[in-house]
Amino acid sequence: MSQTNTLSNEPRKAGAKLRETARAALGVVDDPSFDLHHSVGYHPERPERLVAARAALKSAAVETRSVQVRPATREQLGRVHGPGYLERLSFLAGKEGQLDADTYFAPESVAAAERAAGGGVSLIDAMLEGDVLRGVALLRPPGHHARPEEAMGFCLLNNVAVAAAQALSHGLSRVAIIDWDVHHGNGTQEMFWRDPRVLYLSLHQWPFYPGSGSAGEIGEGEGRGFTVNVPLSAGARAGDYAAAFDRIVLPVLESYAPELVLVSAGFDAHRDDPLANMQLDASTYRWMTAKLLDVAERTAGGKMALFLEGGYHLPALEASLSSCLEVLSKGTSGIERPPAPQTVQEMEIKRAKKALERFWPGVV
Repeated sequence: MSQTNTLSNEPRKAGAKLRETARAALGVVDDPSFDLHHSVGYHPERPERLVAARAALKSAAVETRSVQVRPATREQLGRVHGPGYLERLSFLAGKEGQLDADTYFAPESVAAAERAAGGGVSLIDAMLEGDVLRGVALLRPPGHHARPEEAMGFCLLNNVAVAAAQALSHGLSRVAIIDWDVHHGNGTQEMFWRDPRVLYLSLHQWPFYPGSGSAGEIGEGEGRGFTVNVPLSAGARAGDYAAAFDRIVLPVLESYAPELVLVSAGFDAHRDDPLANMQLDASTYRWMTAKLLDVAERTAGGKMALFLEGGYHLPALEASLSSCLEVLSKGTSGIERPPAPQTVQEMEIKRAKKALERFWPGVV
């Protein structure tokens, strides 16, 4: 100890400067194994999605820092997935086939899924240990439909849930997951249904696949009120999402005061996406990212990360993700609010408000 104290301040100053420079860069999780998860024939969840996501990084022209990817351990996965399911999944390594009508697996899919979940863990570690402040995880296969005991909806392991559980293992007690994928993240909801340490908040098309996500689904036990669903009807526009943010999402987040903000960032609510019926564009995703980053700056020291979920129109995916990354890197100033819709989805928002107002008085 005395030897350390007698060293010159210059090396310490240089180390601190390098650390601060690293924190200014956007932590990026990506790995070649993610491209090896592919179906025999055409499937909308395909490797070309990552080509578009990587192009978004380039077009956003943001400073990045690569986050090392390792497979998630059985312990890390076991925080949200059951041991029986993990054992069954391990038997699929090297094989190919279908787990359900939507969810395929290729010979390298299990390894890719384990590395995707592990990449999310590494990103959380990097953020909470001070190496980076914000990040993006370009993960395949996606994760938010994966349930504790089964794969579902293109998803094998629940990446964002594994990441949130890793944050809890660091000692955090208020982690927020905002899911703006057009499909409800039923798996993530189920994993934290009774856990107030994770606020799960989803905006999604409803009724729609997977059939869950009604406004009345609010959690159970100690987790009651910490599941927040804002189901919106087909055709919702930017102004509808903005109204939902103003009246539900932001008041809940401000009251919860998360120590970490994670986004299940699907881009399939874009108006060009072939798998859904919403009407968003890249500027909507830019605005939503900015509003969430404002919250993260106030309550979480700026710590926020995007986890790639859906988005199947490649140019829309690239443009939307690029807009989000620009906000994470360059800040929220000068971002315009989406125009008000001619008819706000008032009934949908009121339904969510009624389910939540006893837990979150700020909803309006």
